[in-house]
Amino acid sequence: MRIAVIGGGISGLVAAFRLRMLLGPDADLLVLDRADRVGGILYTGELAGQPLDLGAEAFVGRRPEMPALLRALDLESQLVTPAGLRPLLWSTGVGHPLPEGTLMGIPANAESMRGLVDAATVQQIAAEPDRPLAWEPGSDIDVYSLVTERFGAQVAARSVDPLLGGVYAGSSRSIGVRAALPTLATALDNGAPSLTAAVGAALPPPSTAPVFGGIRDGYRALLDKLVARAAARFVTATPGTRLARGPRGWVVDPIGAVDAVVLATPAPVTARLLGAVAPVAAAALAGVELSSSVVVALALPRDTALPQNSGILVATGEPLRAKAFTLSSRKWTHLAQRETALVRVSFGKFGDDTTLSWPDADLITAAAEDLATVTGAAIEPTSAVVQRWPGGLAQYAPGHTVRIAAIEAEIVSLDGLAVAGAYLHGVGVPACIASGTAAAQRIAASVGAEVPG
Repeated sequence: MRIAVIGGGISGLVAAFRLRMLLGPDADLLVLDRADRVGGILYTGELAGQPLDLGAEAFVGRRPEMPALLRALDLESQLVTPAGLRPLLWSTGVGHPLPEGTLMGIPANAESMRGLVDAATVQQIAAEPDRPLAWEPGSDIDVYSLVTERFGAQVAARSVDPLLGGVYAGSSRSIGVRAALPTLATALDNGAPSLTAAVGAALPPPSTAPVFGGIRDGYRALLDKLVARAAARFVTATPGTRLARGPRGWVVDPIGAVDAVVLATPAPVTARLLGAVAPVAAAALAGVELSSSVVVALALPRDTALPQNSGILVATGEPLRAKAFTLSSRKWTHLAQRETALVRVSFGKFGDDTTLSWPDADLITAAAEDLATVTGAAIEPTSAVVQRWPGGLAQYAPGHTVRIAAIEAEIVSLDGLAVAGAYLHGVGVPACIASGTAAAQRIAASVGAEVPG
């Protein structure tokens, strides 16, 4: 039995690992990736001689997928949680505490916005429940249109955009309500009389559990263990170039005939591969746009006067080049023990890829200058590293859930084929783990393996 996994990011690696567990040692698993390494946007580089994640660096800790995967890989000791500090929002040239009781920055009450937005906007939020709300169940619009119509443009720019930018490298204008905020869409569908009421209904119940988690030695520890436990043949620097029906299953160029295929590639690549075998899915995938970003990691003298916050998110319209700062040595207690202070500075949002072309020296200078602006500290990097992520994140635009439903409806009719990836049901690592697991279960069932219910 020969199975190909095209794409060696976290979704593809989890699919390969789960397939090995389901099919046993005799299955011939091949993992292809166009890059010269596996892991996709999970990448642990080095700064000041020690490992540091230069792609994703945290995951939603309240979802079960990552703890379950770490248990399956005997990596539970690698799980770490943040120190508990909150981020700041940088708006109108000032750092503001991140408002509490919001849903991706959308407030459930006016008081949470006081000080971040002007008095007229606070009044508009307070009066919003008294205005009739027109919402068609099942509809979808961009987050910006909903928030600005009900609460005003300042809420979108100063509270919502910084948070959406951190998750999607996009903004409220490029992200749809239904895919990015499903609990809010459900509350609106169920007849919430106002956006205030809908946010209140959509907020998760109070919990003392950490919101986020991380990997002590960086995602490299997880990737290395997945590679080892999958026991697959890994072929890097080799993209899958064609997918076609074959006499016994599928044909994948350049590796030939296989019994089944998992496509764990970015949306545009998946669209191209599916063009001849699933034209409806391919057309839908072609509509998924990508956003690019750059991470600049700085090592600073240990006594640099960084604020006691986990990070600083930048509002739309600020005269800064960076969009966010992760104060890694403040956020993570295990990183605070190092001899240098560590900060990650993020650049780039959907529709603006200019920072990708900046020389490393210019990016490092911009990162240090902007960090000095938002912290008021003297920033003198002792070392720095730049990591570019072209097309790193899918944009969940309005209509995204309909698009994904069309993709999955056609794929389900194609035996021995599964798709996985961050463009499907969430860009975060836990969602990608779920995606890779579901793809492996579908393929295992298609080749006659017993799949746990």
